[in-house]
Amino acid sequence: MTGAQVVVDEPLPLGAGGRAAADAVRFLRDCQSRALPALWAPDTDAPPFDTGLLHHLPPPAPLPGAGGSDGAAVWRSRYAYGLLYHRRGPDFVTVMDRRDPSASARFTIDQPALLTAFLALQDATALDTLDAARREAVSVLADERLVLVTEGWAVALPPRLRRWPIPCTSI
Repeated sequence: MTGAQVVVDEPLPLGAGGRAAADAVRFLRDCQSRALPALWAPDTDAPPFDTGLLHHLPPPAPLPGAGGSDGAAVWRSRYAYGLLYHRRGPDFVTVMDRRDPSASARFTIDQPALLTAFLALQDATALDTLDAARREAVSVLADERLVLVTEGWAVALPPRLRRWPIPCTSI
């Protein structure tokens, strides 16, 4: 879709943590998945998590009169389409993570508990609704910076890209 853009009228509640922040991250991830530029602003509260996890998602719009030293400016400077994404196969998911150029990684998630948890976290999910095996899998995925966990809620970070950013031979 050419020329399409998502404009969000209200600030996204990243600083709220919990479900509100997880839903906001899912929304941005889904925009990224469809290669839709998103024009949005964060709420004024500082997020209770490292926003460096989100630099692969559409960054917030610059605020009028804001200086270049804020976290949003860093996000805008580091953002590029395709820094983090996943592809699905039969009984596995491959994730490419290039958010840190010095530590780029490719993961194949094929262990059943990890795969089930990753797929479940395509929607914001309350941790207390998951069984012990899935909570452990969420912990492993969060340690690899593939899942955002905030105040009892979790959401998968890598979008499933529908527009390919690089030649398919690069994977």
